[in-house]
Parts: sequence; C-alpha cells; structure tokens
Amino acid sequence: MSETAAKAPGGALGAVDPNRWKALAFIAIAQLMVVLDATIVNIALPSAQQDLGISDGNRQWVVTAYALAFGGLLLFGGRIADLWGRKRAFVIGLGGFAAASALGGAATNEAMMFGARALQGAFGALLAPAALSLLAVMFTDAKERAKAFGIYGAIAGGGGAVGLILGGFLTEYLDWRWTFFVNIPFAIVAAAGAWYVIREPEGGRNRSALDIPGVILSTLGLVALVYGFTRAESNGWGDSLTVGMFVASGVLLAAFVLVEAKVKAPLLPLRVVTERNRGGVYLSLGLAIIAMFGLFLFLTYYLQIVKGYSPVKTGFAFLPMIAGMIVGSTQIGTRLMTRVAPRLLMGPGFLVAALGMLLLTQLEIGSSYAALLLPAMVLLGLGMGTAFMPAMSLSTQGVKPQDAGVASAMVNTSQQVGGAIGTALLNTIAASATTSYIADHIGGASNKTQQQLVQLEGMVQGYTSAIWFAVGILVVAAGIALTFVNAGRPGGSTVASSEEGAQDEVAVPVVAH
Repeated sequence: MSETAAKAPGGALGAVDPNRWKALAFIAIAQLMVVLDATIVNIALPSAQQDLGISDGNRQWVVTAYALAFGGLLLFGGRIADLWGRKRAFVIGLGGFAAASALGGAATNEAMMFGARALQGAFGALLAPAALSLLAVMFTDAKERAKAFGIYGAIAGGGGAVGLILGGFLTEYLDWRWTFFVNIPFAIVAAAGAWYVIREPEGGRNRSALDIPGVILSTLGLVALVYGFTRAESNGWGDSLTVGMFVASGVLLAAFVLVEAKVKAPLLPLRVVTERNRGGVYLSLGLAIIAMFGLFLFLTYYLQIVKGYSPVKTGFAFLPMIAGMIVGSTQIGTRLMTRVAPRLLMGPGFLVAALGMLLLTQLEIGSSYAALLLPAMVLLGLGMGTAFMPAMSLSTQGVKPQDAGVASAMVNTSQQVGGAIGTALLNTIAASATTSYIADHIGGASNKTQQQLVQLEGMVQGYTSAIWFAVGILVVAAGIALTFVNAGRPGGSTVASSEEGAQDEVAVPVVAH
C-alpha cells in the first residue's frame, strides 16, 4: 500500500504523529465522560431533588441549565479551540468540567446545583469540539481515520447507555453525589495524558479576530431554540413564552447567517455547512438523534414503570444496544469505510435502525424482553453504529485545518439540538396519545386494579405512538444521507467540496491498494 503525497493538516507533507493512537485513548476517555454525564445525572435526579429540596417545577433546570450552556456555546467553543489551539482548549475544558463536577457533587442547595450544571455545559462546549477536531487533524490516513472514528463513534453512540448502568450503580449503592464526583478521575487521567501525549500539528490555528456579533447571535439563538423545545415539553407548544422563544431563535439565527455571510472572519464560515456532504451529515445526524433520544427516554420508563426493573437492571437491559453500536462502528463501519462510499453505510445504517424501531411499535405490557426488546435493540445498535462512524469522519473531512473546531462544533450542535427536539417532540406525542387512550378506556374500569391496568396500557400506547414517528424520522434521515452525501470512499477519492473556498480545502489522502 502506498500513499500519495497528501498535505497533512499541519502543513507538512506526510507528517504522521507517532503518539496518535495514545492520544486517541485519552480523547476517548474525555468523550466518554461528556456522553456519560448526559444520562448519568438523570438517574440520580430524584435523589438529588429530595436531598437539596428542589421543587418539582424547578427540577428540570438540573438538565436544562446544562443543555442551554452546552448547546448555546458549542460554536463559540469550537472557534476558541481553533484560536487557542485544540490541545490547550481540550485540557482547559477537562479541568473546568472536573471543577464544575466537584461543585455539583458538593452542592448544598438548588442554586449551587444549577450553577454547577451550567458550568459543566460551558466547559463541555469547549471540550467536545476540541476532542473531535483533534482527531480530524491527527488522523489523515484513510484506514487509520476509519478506525479512529469508529472508536469515537461507538463511544458517542453507546456512552449514554453506559451512563444508565453507572448511574444506577452509584445511586443505589453509594450516593447521588458520586454521579458528579465520578467525572473527576476521568478528567484528570484524560488531561494528564493529553498534555504529555498530544502533539498538535503546526499551522492549523485560526488566529483571525473573534467575530463578536456572531458569538452573541449564535449563542442567544441556540439558547432560545434549546429552551423553546425544553419548555414545550413541560408547558406545551401553545405556551406564549415557548412560541416567543421559537420566534426569537428564528430571528437571531437568521441574523447570524446574514452576519456570517458579510464579516471578514466569521465565527462559522458558511462553506463549512453549505458543502453538501457536511450539510447532509449534520442534518441526517440531527434527525437520527431526535429518534434515539426519545427512544432512550421511553424504554427507560417502560422498563422501570411498566416492567418494574430497578435502575441497575434497566441499565443492563440496554447492553445489547451498546454491543450492537460497538460492532457496527468498530467492525462494520471501520472495515467498509475505505471500500464503499459513506452514503452506502449511513443510509442503510439508518434504515436498519428504523427496522429495530419498527419492532418496538409492537410493545405491549406483557412483551417479552428476549423475543421483542433484545432483537430490536441489537438492530438499533448495529444500524446506528454503522451510520455514526462515517458520519463522524465525514463531518470534518476536507475542511481547512483552521475550520476544524467549528466543523466539529456543528456535529455536536446538531446532536444537542436533535436531543432537545427529540425529548420534547416525542414526549408530547406520547403524552397526548396516553391521555387520549385513558380518557377512552377508563370508564370501563370498575375497580382500582383495572384502572391501574388502563393507565399502564395508556402509557405503552403513548410510547408506541411516538415510536412510529421515530421510525419515520429515521427513514427521512436515511433519505437525506443517500441524497446529499455524494463523497467517494476515503481511500479512493477526495471529498467533493463546495465552490467557495474549495481551493483552500485540505487534500484527503489517496491510498493505492
């Protein structure tokens, strides 16, 4: 196998970092910490609420404070990584995340908890794009890039389910505070390893002046969008403040696009999102996350409330999905990535996941885990893992080195916004179907036992109604991936680039077999 002289992101011809695989290990630890945190706190929330005296009306802010800071600051965090250097941003993000986690674990009241969660989100917004962009600039060989992004994609997809297991263990056998403290050793190991191992290629920084109007407009626009969906879940879509948030978000993000088209050094160069492959990845990935986030929520409730599983048992019930994601990402995706075009992995991957989701529309109160849930989870994991791996790789492939941070931030933004939409939209559909079912059937329940049965049946009816929508969303994601993504296989051709700034794109290594 020989490689043509392709310009590495650092600017040197054929420059290969001998420590890149060690660096991947520490980047993977950091990514796992961030993904774990998204679900681990949900398990601990009831206990934390009781200990800190948080009201039912305010408890959502434990999740919302993190989501707003993380989602709102991602583009800014990506640009800071390009400006400061990704290694420095990565280490600072880890240190800040660890400190915020310690603050959350030591919280004595709700204000301290909400503040800690917002700080976690802010440092996570610096850490996440720095981690992904480090992979983008360190792994330039097509086959090695496929392996690296396969590992990263498996963690990004399966880490949330691992969080359910770990959160259940820590909450049941130790204390809810350990769901925060557990981040500290992760962060210390990742930061120390990164500091000594990572050697970021030279010449990849974007030292242009910071686009302050772009920072303000994007942050406020994304915060308004995420808060709009979060509020819709609890207050309804017709709530005046919910509607106002969506309107404000639309105006702010439209203004952001106009500013970015005119300023000399934009926060988000429009070439990053208008190139059809990356645009297709961001859109299809966001839609897939909408479906997945809703599913995690419904299956967690189904297993714990309807089937009576403990938090730990619920976490273990998700293991087949994690196994499927790991196999799909590190075996199927990685082995085929240099042999077939990315769309031929992403499109079929989303369709296999949709097939798994379709099985779950058959859920009933007495459904067998082995006969229905197990095969559905395996299909979901295999499909998502296979699709995530090329999506993660393609999202930063072909970008200018100084744009790697914001390109990585766009991946995280599509996932974060997708998660907010999925939780709110599918929850609303489920709640509406449940209410309707109970109203239609409760009259025939003559005693308390029958009434409880009707309520459980109503819950399951709500879940299956929402899962039907998730099936449709995954089919649309597959269609977008097959239509928009037209890049050739990484080992055979360069990524198609947009006309604007095409001459500045990084050459993708071409491997002759």
